[in-house]
Amino acid sequence: MPARKGRGAISAPEGRFARQHLDLSDDELHRAGDFAPDTVLTAMQAGKIISYNDSPDIPFDRSINPYQGCEHGCIYCYARPSHSYLDLSPGLDFETRIFYKPNAAERLLDAWEKRDYECQPITIGANTDPYQPAEKSARVTRALLEVFKQHEHPVNLITKGTLITRDIDLLAWLAERDLCSVAISVPTLDASLKRIMEPRVPSAEARLKAISTLSSHGIPTSVLVAPIIPAINDAEIERILEAVATAGATHASYIFLRLPHEVKDLFVEWLKTHFPERAEHVMSLVRQASGGKDYDNRFGVRQRGRGPYADMLGSRFRSACRRFGLSGDRYQKKLDCQRFIRPGPQQLGLNL
Repeated sequence: MPARKGRGAISAPEGRFARQHLDLSDDELHRAGDFAPDTVLTAMQAGKIISYNDSPDIPFDRSINPYQGCEHGCIYCYARPSHSYLDLSPGLDFETRIFYKPNAAERLLDAWEKRDYECQPITIGANTDPYQPAEKSARVTRALLEVFKQHEHPVNLITKGTLITRDIDLLAWLAERDLCSVAISVPTLDASLKRIMEPRVPSAEARLKAISTLSSHGIPTSVLVAPIIPAINDAEIERILEAVATAGATHASYIFLRLPHEVKDLFVEWLKTHFPERAEHVMSLVRQASGGKDYDNRFGVRQRGRGPYADMLGSRFRSACRRFGLSGDRYQKKLDCQRFIRPGPQQLGLNL
C-alpha cells in the first residue's frame, strides 16, 4: 500500500481489542492510499486527569495527557496502542481521530483539593504531545498551565511542538520560581527523513529556534533524542547534540526505539514502504539490542536496549554530551514543591 502524504502510518490495522471488523478488497485498499484522511477532533470529558506510574526507569511518577491520539503522526510513537482501547486503529486512526479533554483543568483542581494530595512535579506530555496542532484551538495545555501558575505547582513538559513558545509568559513566570522545565524532542536534523517519520511535526530548524527562545527566557530546556533507530537516524547523534547545545539546551538524553504491541507491525510496514533496501538490516539491529526479540519490555532495558550495539550507542551519546558541554545523565531538574497553594477552603485558610 502506498504512503499517504502528511501521515506517518501506512494503513489502519485493527487494534488488538477490536470488536468491529472491516474487510476491504485489494482495489479498495489501493484507492485508499490516494488520499490523506482528514483529522477529526472530538471532546472527551476526563474523569481523573492525573495518571500515576511506578516504573523505575521513568524519572517521574505522575503525568497528564491533555490529548488522546496525536496528529504529529510519528510512526514510532509508543502511545499508538492506546487507541485500541477506543476500538480504533493504532495506525491512521491514532493520528486522525484526536480526542481532547476540555475539563482537564477542572479535574486537576479537584485532585489538588483533596487533603491527602501530596505535591510532586507533574509531567505533561508523557504519552501524546500537549502542543500538537489541536492545541492551537483547543488550548487545553494553556488552561492547565494557568492553573499550575495560579497554585504554584511544579510542572515538566515534553513536546516536539513549537507552539510551546506561545506560552512563554506562563513558563517564564514558573521557571523564575523553580516550578517548571521543558524537554524538546529532536530525533533528526534531516528534513526529508522528518517528513516521512514524523510528518506533521515542526522542522528541526524550528525546534532549535524554540530551544533558543525558551532558554533565553530562563526556562530550563533539555533535549530528547528519541527514538534512536538503527541505520535510520543513529548516525546523527553527534550532529544533533552539537546543534541543540548551540541552541541553548543544557541537558540531553536518548531513548532507543520501542516497539510495543501494534507499533512493531506499523513500523515494519513503514520501513518496507520507505526503506525497502534496508528494512531487514534495521530490524536485525533492533533484535541485536533486544535479546533477539523485536522488543524487550523489561524495565531498565526497554529504553536503552542491551548488548554491543546498544552499548556503542550509549558510549557515543555520553562522549558527545561531554564534548558539547551537555549534562547527559538521566536526571530531571529538581523543582520547588514547597510553594504549592492548595485550592478550595484550605486556600482561604478556613480549615473546614
